[in-house]
Amino acid sequence: MRFAALFAMTRRAMMLGAASVAIAGSAGANTLASPTGEPLLTVRGAITNVGEGNIAQFDLDLLTALPSETFETSTIWTDGVQEFRGVSLDVLLEHVGATGDNLQLRALNDYRITIPASDAREGGPIVAYEQNGNPMSIRNKGPLWLVYPYDSTTDYQTEEIYARSIWQLIEIEVLP
Repeated sequence: MRFAALFAMTRRAMMLGAASVAIAGSAGANTLASPTGEPLLTVRGAITNVGEGNIAQFDLDLLTALPSETFETSTIWTDGVQEFRGVSLDVLLEHVGATGDNLQLRALNDYRITIPASDAREGGPIVAYEQNGNPMSIRNKGPLWLVYPYDSTTDYQTEEIYARSIWQLIEIEVLP
């Protein structure tokens, strides 16, 4: 294994360890902390790490406590290159202990899309909560938007991927 790949894996493992601080130790190893602010995202379904009500809920503080990723990319919905910051989908799913093969994502307007859990990989999409250094409003596709690094590969420049790029994201259901 090349040193750079080993370093990246070690760094990711350390970041995930730091993110486990968000897991409430006194309530049990599989119990996540509850949001203190308004929940922005609910993750349910085939997950092993849950909070109250057997779901995982995240407010902005809990999301930003997870390791963040930032990338620049153009989109078909915006002008020019944009900078997005958020938690990578693979880190989020690992944090909640997702065990399913597919994810059904739901938006504020009840738009739903099912995507393969295999999309959640290093270098893949992020659940963005900032665009160009600013929180995203509902009017501007926020507060959460599943964004792929479209400019990184032509594989992310397809109608199928664009359809998966759900904005105003409020729920992820992990399907077995």
